Amino acid sequence: MSDLAITGLLILSLFLILGSGVWIGLTLSGVAWIGMQLFSSRPAGDAMAVTIWGSASSWTLTALPLFIWMGEILFRTRLSQDMFKGLAPWVQALPGRLLHTNVVGCTIFAAVSGSSAATCATIGKMTLPELARRGYPEHMVVGTLAGASTLGLLIPPSITMIVYGVAAEVSISQLFIAGVLPGIMLASLFSGYIMLWSLRHPQQVPAADMHLSFMQKLSASRSLIPVVLLITSVLGSIYTGLVTATEAAAVGVVGALVLSSVQGSMNWGTFKQSLMGATRLYCMIALIMAGAAFLTLSMGYIGLPRHLAQWIASLGMNQAQLIAALALFFIVLGCFLDGISMVVLTMGVLMPTVQSAGIDPIWFGIFIVLVVEMAQITPPIGFNLFVLQGMTGRELPWIARVALPMFLLMCVAVVLIYLFPGIVTWLPQQMSAR
Repeated sequence: MSDLAITGLLILSLFLILGSGVWIGLTLSGVAWIGMQLFSSRPAGDAMAVTIWGSASSWTLTALPLFIWMGEILFRTRLSQDMFKGLAPWVQALPGRLLHTNVVGCTIFAAVSGSSAATCATIGKMTLPELARRGYPEHMVVGTLAGASTLGLLIPPSITMIVYGVAAEVSISQLFIAGVLPGIMLASLFSGYIMLWSLRHPQQVPAADMHLSFMQKLSASRSLIPVVLLITSVLGSIYTGLVTATEAAAVGVVGALVLSSVQGSMNWGTFKQSLMGATRLYCMIALIMAGAAFLTLSMGYIGLPRHLAQWIASLGMNQAQLIAALALFFIVLGCFLDGISMVVLTMGVLMPTVQSAGIDPIWFGIFIVLVVEMAQITPPIGFNLFVLQGMTGRELPWIARVALPMFLLMCVAVVLIYLFPGIVTWLPQQMSAR
């Protein structure tokens, strides 16, 4: 049977099982089983057991549930709610005024969350009612929040970066550091868009509702201090080399527990809800990763990754053409799969091709995170679109339409990191040189 026929059969099996409503983790395992039973001599049961145990017992992967728990703690306490009060005074003078709280708030919360959906829900709870009450246009409020909340994937600690690091066997600490400058760049692009829009439509931007002195602004920003301390302790400990990413995740959880306890917003109910929320989310991700690991092994035995790499090499594409083709591939794939599923499903196949093309795996990791960010606001499976639909009551096509400028800015960001790869690689190089 030809490689094309085998690939077609597996893809058809994947979509048929997904379409029947089976969880994606079980779907991936089922497709892997079909592949090994039909096209490999190795017993599928033995391979599945060994692979799932290996994917579940990774020490590096321990960082994932810890960072998820840290984000859940912040999501359920007053630490996140105080951010709006601290940010609002500083953005009043910028064109677009309080619309920037979406971008700055998401940037800050992303640095302690790691989840795009959690960032969207948390910042949305703060800014959507406040900006609506002040008369800001709904399409700009929702559109900028949809785009800015995807920073939860790019600014470390990022769940997607951890998943990519484990799947591609790349240093998670270096990935975290590599995401800092691209994250700041993308946030700047979002804020720049808000400024340009407000200068073109000044009549749609409400007048400033407060005029504070510099000292009053500093006083109002006291509520930001706990979150800034937490960010500094987590990222600073990684950047200085004092701890690994997994140990930094533990520091983050302890820091979030201590800060929320000191603030008075932590109680037994909140503790239990945050722990159970993190457990449910991690179990879902772990099931997907286990299924994807088994599928990767199955495809390896069949020989599909090697044949795909050989086929792509035979096309004679240069690096730019390969990156453009992969970007388009992931954007289309994002219409049908969530970000984590995209990463774990494709890395086993794509990494040999990427490495043979001489692409830096750290740079490629940030590229993957950027295109996965696009999938978060791409219908019909864009997860942030569902979160915003639940919060605003608006139809999915309307939310996708107002988020389109943010999607285009992410495309610009991909072009920029390709033209100037130092945006991604400079900080990891400085870290390695220490």
